[in-house]
Amino acid sequence: MGHLDASGLSYTLPDGRVLFRDAGLRIGAGQVVAVVGENGAGKSTLLRIISGELTSPDGGVSVQGGLAVMPQFVGSVRDDRTVHDLLLAVAPAPLRAASAELDRVELTLMETDDEPTQMRYAQAIADYDEAGGYIAEVLWDTVTVAALGVGYDKARYREVRTLSGGEQKRLVLEALLRGREQVLLLDEPDNYLDVPGKRWLERQLAESAKAILLISHDRELLAGVATQVVTVEAGTAWTHAGGFVSWHDAREARWERIAEQQRRWDEEHAKLQDLVKLMQRAAATSHEMASRYKAAQTRLRKFEEIGPPPVPPRPQKVKPRLLGGRTGIRAITCENLELTGLMKPFDVEVFFGDRVAVLGSNGSGKSHFLRLLADSAAVAHTGVRKLGARVMPGLFAQTHHHPEWVGRTLVDILWHGEGARTGLDRGAAASVLSRYGLAGSAEQRFETLSGGQQARFQILLLELGGSTLLLLDEPTDNLDLHSAEALQDALEAYEGTVVAVTHDRWFARSFNRFMVFQSDGVVSESVEPVWDETRVRRAR
Repeated sequence: MGHLDASGLSYTLPDGRVLFRDAGLRIGAGQVVAVVGENGAGKSTLLRIISGELTSPDGGVSVQGGLAVMPQFVGSVRDDRTVHDLLLAVAPAPLRAASAELDRVELTLMETDDEPTQMRYAQAIADYDEAGGYIAEVLWDTVTVAALGVGYDKARYREVRTLSGGEQKRLVLEALLRGREQVLLLDEPDNYLDVPGKRWLERQLAESAKAILLISHDRELLAGVATQVVTVEAGTAWTHAGGFVSWHDAREARWERIAEQQRRWDEEHAKLQDLVKLMQRAAATSHEMASRYKAAQTRLRKFEEIGPPPVPPRPQKVKPRLLGGRTGIRAITCENLELTGLMKPFDVEVFFGDRVAVLGSNGSGKSHFLRLLADSAAVAHTGVRKLGARVMPGLFAQTHHHPEWVGRTLVDILWHGEGARTGLDRGAAASVLSRYGLAGSAEQRFETLSGGQQARFQILLLELGGSTLLLLDEPTDNLDLHSAEALQDALEAYEGTVVAVTHDRWFARSFNRFMVFQSDGVVSESVEPVWDETRVRRAR
């Protein structure tokens, strides 16, 4: 039976900012506990401490039943790792170590086929077996069939970057939910999943007997599966024992209570300060009052050491100013367009001011379509893709994959400019970062930001680039609720054309046209969102 108990955890950033103090939570078998909070509040950091990846100077973590972790990067893998590597990365540490040793010995055996190496190889095989390697491979066969439609032998050497983000997520989720570990930490498991995939995940979480801690910004998923909600905010973490449906009211009531406690604390603090001043004046004229003056000082000191209640958090004021501009009436023209191996030829015209949501299951070619619109040379295709007069595309990348920004701070990226985006001095950079709730992260490197912060920074650069055609690939995946609402408001005021790939059921309702990339490769239009497309039917 899985059980997780964490208490008294704290974490301070390298720049001295405290993310949280005295954070704790408890999860039992069959419970799904959701961690919520604004982007950058410390949700992923809390999970990384619980998993042992980071250390907390205070508190402790106790796990029973074995621990498995889905990190946030799953879905955005674009390196040369294989399916085998990805499944191994979320396997228990002893299995990872035994597999690495077996790989090393196999390489050595290819060069030196002597008796000592053969003995070492035999031992490595025994260790791999003892660590559960062959049992895991049986499980992985089931997993790859469920996630990819092929067995492990066919899938194991396939590069993960050839999989869609949703396929990567489904692969790892299948492995963790079917695995032996009884405590799961899932960092945004719904990101990249299409709507059928999200519905599948909701069912799996609701039916699982494991103890599950997850981060998500999907309100429908949270309302359906969360048995408790842990909120990371204002430098601490607190637990709502009910589900997500009643969380908003509980949060408001909590801060009302804390505001009243703060008022009473301020009143008592002022009284004690006045008492110390009174005793000080009395002690100045009477030695008999010296002891009472000292006692008043001690009382004030102890009161201040305990400290006031936490300060209510200030909501992040994310205010995008996506201006755009007038373009030709026909913003996008596609004639007999076919993305090689992904979809059948289709025609479509998108006009200035249209809001087009691109829907369909994972792997159907939606992200490739956006990349093609951004750069005709980026994706293999046949047929015509043509942008209208004065149409300047700006692409929001779903995976936040920007190797050109790695190692650079936000201020540095803004300072140098890029393409149509002019550079900003430090004062102007601070101003725009503040509008996106990123002022405190100005000196952070891009790759160290949370997924939501990276998403907001990408939107900021789209604003500064002056794009008249916004190509948004799952823009709300990592955004907290407030930021997602701010983005929607900005898009409604945007003078230009928007084409967005999304699986966000709430976000899609704000669009007026819907392109559906069907599972059979046909591209069609619909007057309303379509969420029931099944897995793409394609040779794998």
